[in-house]
Amino acid sequence: MKARIMKAFLEEVHEKSMKFTMEDLAKRLGISKRTLYEQFASKVDILDAIIDSTLQEFDEKTEAIMQSPHLTLIEKIKKTMTVIPKYNDFYTWQILEQMKKSYPDQWTRIHTALNEWDELQELIEQGIQEGLIADHNVPLLMKLIIEAANATMDRQFFLENRITVEEALDEIVDILLYGMVKVDRM
Repeated sequence: MKARIMKAFLEEVHEKSMKFTMEDLAKRLGISKRTLYEQFASKVDILDAIIDSTLQEFDEKTEAIMQSPHLTLIEKIKKTMTVIPKYNDFYTWQILEQMKKSYPDQWTRIHTALNEWDELQELIEQGIQEGLIADHNVPLLMKLIIEAANATMDRQFFLENRITVEEALDEIVDILLYGMVKVDRM
């Protein structure tokens, strides 16, 4: 039931932004408000559950990549950069702006998570030490990577250019890892 409520919450957000009531959500689900409140005490509780689920899934996928003995270091970097949680369509600039105004504590959690990527930094530093990654300023590399990955939250751009978030992220990672210059031109 909780997963169903969270999914309906996301649908309400996409249709009405953050300006819907628990009554609206109960109607969408075809349940009573009482049943809804038995699962979640408020919209904030639902939002927290969505954020918790997203961050947990992101961490679990990243940890699995980090621990995989079957991946090379470069493969780990690429896979870590392309982890997309199941609620990724929730994280758009418009929704985050609404969240910033209406739910600042939740926005802070997401903002912090979007701007920290310790596991990736660890992999990049290892790559530099092993001579697989060019020796660049790591904080600058991390800023570039984070900003590029966060660009996927501009869903309008992707719709206009008929590219999925997954395709965009794969291409962004290829450009960041392998550059824009053709190898035979170097």
